[in-house]
Formats: sequence, C-alpha cells, structure tokens
Amino acid sequence: MTDSEMARMTRVLSGLPAAARELLRETDWAAHRHAYGSAEDIPASLCSLVDEDPEVRSAALAALDMGVLHQGSLYTVTAPAALFVAAILDHPVSLTEHEGYFPWDDGPPRSLRAALLGWLGQVAESAAYGEDPTRDRANWEWQPWHEGRRGGERDSDVLAALQACRGIRPALYDAVEPFLSSRDPHVRETALGAAVPLLHAPALADRIPRAAALLRARLGAMTGRRERAAVARALSLWGTDTSDLLADTDPAVRVCAALGPVRVDRPRALAVLLDALRDPRATDGWFPEPLCGVEGRFRFTVLRSALDLAASFEEVAPVAIAMVAAGDRSFVDNENGPILYRAFPGGYDGAHTLTTAQRALLRAFVDTDEATGSIGGNWLWFRAAGLPETREGVAALL
Repeated sequence: MTDSEMARMTRVLSGLPAAARELLRETDWAAHRHAYGSAEDIPASLCSLVDEDPEVRSAALAALDMGVLHQGSLYTVTAPAALFVAAILDHPVSLTEHEGYFPWDDGPPRSLRAALLGWLGQVAESAAYGEDPTRDRANWEWQPWHEGRRGGERDSDVLAALQACRGIRPALYDAVEPFLSSRDPHVRETALGAAVPLLHAPALADRIPRAAALLRARLGAMTGRRERAAVARALSLWGTDTSDLLADTDPAVRVCAALGPVRVDRPRALAVLLDALRDPRATDGWFPEPLCGVEGRFRFTVLRSALDLAASFEEVAPVAIAMVAAGDRSFVDNENGPILYRAFPGGYDGAHTLTTAQRALLRAFVDTDEATGSIGGNWLWFRAAGLPETREGVAALL
C-alpha cells in the first residue's frame, strides 16, 4: 500500500461510526469466504464504500454485488459485511450521488444510501428464501423442481451463511426502519424494499404492526402511483388487512394490495388480479422501472399471486387459458408453465377424467404448439405435472 493509499485509509477509518470500526477490528475476515475465495480483501472494499472518490465507491459497491452476494448467493462473509453496510447508512458520504459501475446500471440517479439499502434488501430476500414454501411458490421465478433442490444436502458453509444472515435481520431492520420516513423518495423506496423481506423473519413478526402503522399514516398524503403501490404491496405481503385498498381508484394500487396472503375479502382480491391479467401488456406498463423486490415483467408476479390465491384452477381458468391461447412463446417458465402446473396440482392421473377446464387448457397448448412450440418449450413443466411431453401425447388425452 502506498503512502497516499495509507493516508486515505486512515481518513476513512477515522470517519467511520464506532460500530463499523468495531466490526472491522473484531471480525476475522480471513476466516470467511466470498464467491471468489478468502474474504481477507473485503475490509478494504467496505472502507472504500465511503471513500471521497465516487469511482472508488462505485467499484466497492460492485465488489459487494459480485463477491459478497454473487447472483443472490450467501457466503459466510455476507452477514458481517451486511452489518457494516447497515452501520454506515448514516455516514455523510451516503448522501452523495451513486454512480453506476456496470454498463447495465442505468437506472435513475440515486444516493449511495439508496444503493446500500437496495443491497441490504437483496441480502434479506436471499435470507428469506426457503423459509416459507408457500411464499416461495408465489415468487415469479419459482419452479417445481426447486423443491427437491432446497430439500437436499447443503454445504456446511452455505448453512452457516444462511443462519448468520437470518440471525442479523433484527439488527438490519433497526438500521433500515428510520429511512422509511426519509425525505428522499429513492431512499424511502429502497428502505421499504429492504423492510419487506426483513419483516418476513418470524422473529420480527411483532414489528409488523408498527411498520404498517407508519406506512398507513403517510399513505393518505402520497400522490404518486409508484410509492402508493409499493406501500400497498408491503402491507399485503406482511399479511395486514388491505381490503380498503382493493377499492382504490388506481388499478396498480388495487393489484399491489392483492399480492400477499390475503386474509380478508379473498374473492375480491382474486378478481382484482384477474382483471389485471386480462390486459397483461397494460399491466406491465404500470412500472417502467420495476418496483423494489419485483423483477421481471409485473404480469408474472400478478399471475403467480392469482394462481396461489385461487382455491381451484376453475377460478382462474378463463383468464389463464386466454393467456396460453395468446401464444407468446417468450414466457414459458414465467407464464404458461405455472398455469399448467396449477391446473394439475397433484399431477395428471389417467384414472380420472379431465375436467372441462383442464381439457380446454390442454387444447390451447395443442392448438398453439405448431406456431410457438408451447408444449416442447414447456416440457419440464409438463413433466412436473405428470403429463406427456409431446404434442401427440397431449392430443391423445383430448
């Protein structure tokens, strides 16, 4: 390390909050691992998050994305790194504008604080995965063959990383909650995006009423679709009563209020979701920049929630079959497959006659197969549903 680098590091260390300095000093970083090996290089990256040079800060945040939370995977270093990030959310440098590091990082300008909150939200999402199978199945990326993978043997380091990240969620939430009331809309949004998965933790269930009351108190003063919809989604995913929001004048808010494990007014919530799926392209256009925690096309999240909320396939069949019949081959895993799997929840049983809805769905697959490859492209889903994996095999059932 050069003299100038040492001087810069000294300045950074002296400006860190006491909790952050203590983490750096007491953590045995060399004993931890990240995606590329030993985590002994991570302290330098963490300190660089508050460097005076914006390019250094951006590279440090990229190191968190690439190494500490590589493609959503947790490592033994993830928990202490996340605690450090939580400790510096109040650092003066966090108010500076964050510059994207990757070519695809072309979102709206935001502060470093918003970027750090967004990263903590991703850590929380990864920590929550597998904790509640019902919630996982409503995720737009869930696939039935994931079940076996989750239930298999896990490496001891993977288990240790998961347990550590789940164990720090109370501390992370305590750091995030104050920013739910930030004056900066991007900070409020990313703080809410982090709070949603953090409050999935069973140990934090008692924090939900306070968080919900905080959001409810501000909801009446909100005018923008994006923020109101994000709040409705949070309240719904936390299992609070959002029945009043199902009648909101904005269809995006109505849909977001119906996305969670609805405890009140299930039929109306399902009707709201199905109405949005009748014009999926319009629904996709509600949020040009995806809401925090909602990746992919918005219709995928709406569809999974509708399929999960329906008491039977017959409740969603008209809309679901119309989506398959539309013949969009781009949405195999995210649209057609989940619909098929919901129609045969226990797997196809040749001893039982197909229902009218099941027959109509399979006919839609057969009729669109020649043009879109709707059966061949969905073969893993057909296999998971216990059905033939070829057009001829499916047609023989009709």
